[in-house]
Amino acid sequence: MTVRPLIGISTYLESGARWGVWELEAALLPAGYPRLVQRAGGLAAMLPPDAPGRAAETVARLDGLVVAGGPDVEPARYGAERSPRTGPPARERDAWELALIDAALAAGVPLLGICRGMQLLNVALGGTLVQHLDGHAEVVGVFGDHPVEPVAGTLYAGLVPERTAVPTYHHQAVDRLGRGLVASAYATDGTVEAVELPTAQGWVLGVQWHPEMGEDLRVVRGLIAAAGGVAP
Repeated sequence: MTVRPLIGISTYLESGARWGVWELEAALLPAGYPRLVQRAGGLAAMLPPDAPGRAAETVARLDGLVVAGGPDVEPARYGAERSPRTGPPARERDAWELALIDAALAAGVPLLGICRGMQLLNVALGGTLVQHLDGHAEVVGVFGDHPVEPVAGTLYAGLVPERTAVPTYHHQAVDRLGRGLVASAYATDGTVEAVELPTAQGWVLGVQWHPEMGEDLRVVRGLIAAAGGVAP
C-alpha cells in the first residue's frame, strides 16, 4: 500500500468569520488548496498561525509544505515604506509563515509557495516586492487568467515545458530576487511568475498564480513526488 505524503498548508487567521449561527475567530483555508493536494496524491493538513518558535517542530512532522496565498506581506519585512495601495498587515501570519519557510529550507523539506507564498519566499531570502501592478487582478474577487512562459532548463520548465494559461489574482509581485533564487517563468509583461532555489537541499518552487483554482496538477505533483509520494 502506498503511503501518501503529509503536506502542510498554511492558513488565514480571521476574526469575525461566520458560519451557521456562529461568528468567531477562525483558521481559514479556501477548499481549493487541500483539494489540490489530495487530487495530486497527498494528505493535506492545515497549519494555522502558531508561535514562530514552533515552526521547526511542525515542519519536522511534514513531508512537504505549501505556503498559501493571502494578504499582502508587510513592507517593513523587506525594508520598504508602505504604499497607499498595500493592504493591511497580517503580522502574525507573516511571522509564522516566514518561520515555516526558514524551517523547511533548513531541513530540506519540499516547499511550494503560492502567490503570497512565493512573495514571502522571496522576502525570506532578502528579496523585495513591487507593491502594486496593474493587469493581474482585473475584477475584484474574480480570478482571471493569463499565459506564463517557462524558462528553459529550470525546475518549473521540467514540470510544465510549454507556455500555459494560469489562474491569476494578485496586485503585488517579485521585484529584486532573494539570495539564490532564479526566475523560472514570466508573464508577457515581464512580471516574474515563478521562482526556484537551485542551491536548496530540497525541492523549492514558488508560483505567482493559483493552481488550486485550475485543473493542471503538474506543479503540485512535482511537490508530491519530491515529498516521496507517487502521483495518481
